[in-house]
Amino acid sequence: MQHFGVLAGRLLMAHLFLLAGLDKVQGYAGTTDYMQSHGVPIWLLPAVIALELAAGLAITVGWQTRIAAGALAGFCVIAAILFHRDFATEPNMVMFMKDFAMAGGLLVLAAHGGGRWSVDHWIARL
Repeated sequence: MQHFGVLAGRLLMAHLFLLAGLDKVQGYAGTTDYMQSHGVPIWLLPAVIALELAAGLAITVGWQTRIAAGALAGFCVIAAILFHRDFATEPNMVMFMKDFAMAGGLLVLAAHGGGRWSVDHWIARL
C-alpha cells in the first residue's frame, strides 16, 4: 500500500502543476495581466510555465523527483507570498494556505524521493 500511496501522491501533486502550466499557456494574456497587477514582471511567465510543466512531468514519472519537488516547493512559497498575502478576502487566505500545504507535501517528496514506482528507482537499480 505504501508504494501505491507514494505514486498516488505524486500524481495528485503533479496534476495541479500540469493543469496550471497548460492554463497559463492557453490564457497567456490574462496571466500577464494578473502578474502585472501584483507587480511581477511578465518576462518571468515563460519560466513559470516551463517549471510547472517540466517539473510536473518529472514528478508524474518520478524522474529527478527530489529536484523537481524541491523547485516546485520553492515556487509555491514564492507564489503564496507574491499573489495571496492579502488576507482581506477568504479566497486569498485559502490560496495562501493551499500553496503552503503543497510546498509541505512537495518537501516530503523531495526528502524521500519518488518511491519504488518511479523512474528514479528504476535507474538506481541499473
